[in-house]
Amino acid sequence: MPDIGRALQMKQTSQPSKKGIYAAIVGSLLVALCCFTPILVITLGAVGLSIFTPYLDYVLLPALVLLIALSFLSYGKWKKSAGHLH
Repeated sequence: MPDIGRALQMKQTSQPSKKGIYAAIVGSLLVALCCFTPILVITLGAVGLSIFTPYLDYVLLPALVLLIALSFLSYGKWKKSAGHLH
């Protein structure tokens, strides 16, 4: 009688994970939301940390570029690993 657990494990590992792609895209969207809307400025002002608002561009714009690049790299890695399966 075949081991069902082993068959399920093999099926799960045969498909490459998209977790890296999803994480990079969600991070990019959150950073873009903070860059292009006053949400972060309002939040920092509400908690008394408005002194940091002039420096947000120095942190958020490089983070946005990094996360967008990570999104493309994750997609390329996923596509490459998915190509080996077929």
